[in-house]
Amino acid sequence: MSKSKQLGNTPNLLVIVSLTIALLLIGLCGLLTLNAHKLTELIKQNVELQVYLENDLSTSKLDSVFKEIAKQDFVLLKEGSPQINFISKDVAAKKFVEESGEDYTKLLGKSNPLLNLYTVKVKPEFFNEKSLLALKTRVEKIDGVHEVSYVENFVDSINEKISKVYIILSAFVALLLGIILILINNTIKLALYSQRFLIRSMQLVGATNQFIRKPFIVKGALQGLTGGLIAATLLVVAQQVALHRIEGLAALQEMDKLVMLLVIIIILGVLIGAMSTFQSVERYLHKSLDDLYK
Repeated sequence: MSKSKQLGNTPNLLVIVSLTIALLLIGLCGLLTLNAHKLTELIKQNVELQVYLENDLSTSKLDSVFKEIAKQDFVLLKEGSPQINFISKDVAAKKFVEESGEDYTKLLGKSNPLLNLYTVKVKPEFFNEKSLLALKTRVEKIDGVHEVSYVENFVDSINEKISKVYIILSAFVALLLGIILILINNTIKLALYSQRFLIRSMQLVGATNQFIRKPFIVKGALQGLTGGLIAATLLVVAQQVALHRIEGLAALQEMDKLVMLLVIIIILGVLIGAMSTFQSVERYLHKSLDDLYK
């Protein structure tokens, strides 16, 4: 029996190319989602409360205020250390002059109107306007604290934009996945078209449906595996090119999640290849002889 007439033999290239393109598009969407998620985390981790202190606090009192803030449940920890920084009013004044280009001493003399402060990074779970307002009220009750401030309305604005991005990405991926499944089904159906009479011949000589399906499904799974591996490789190449061309992108990379995404793409390729082949074979297994000529 010639190779073209062997059971399960279907055109490889067309199916693999279609699967590779489809899986690569899904992978790019996944990579974009991972980067967006990491960017969101970085934004949340850099939300700060500015805790302004009362004037003329002693060193022991400053230390007491620090300890009181550090034990609060909202303070972000990094390697077990609370992310709290002290900025003296002299340093704050120097920074103000550098950023604004205006020298306050020309108006106020040598008197420094600024206050010492602690900048406190907040845990991501408190990243909403309501929580930050509650934290502001709580910290202002600490003895030695003059006032607490943060960038108001910024947090809710960021949350709103993040939600929109995730909704758009999710809708796009769902739509893309639906289109891909239809295209892959049609591609595999066309690939199996030349095998429809061989399938009927096998049925006529007593072969069970399971026996007929098996070589097609195995072939479909292998095609999906090949497409998944190629798509995963191209995705890594695309990511490396982007890292070299886009400054700061390296900070958004999470190797463990990237590896998980690549594994998902490969598994998805195997599943799509096998399931689409199964559905296409089923159509020909249950078609009448007259329909096979159409």
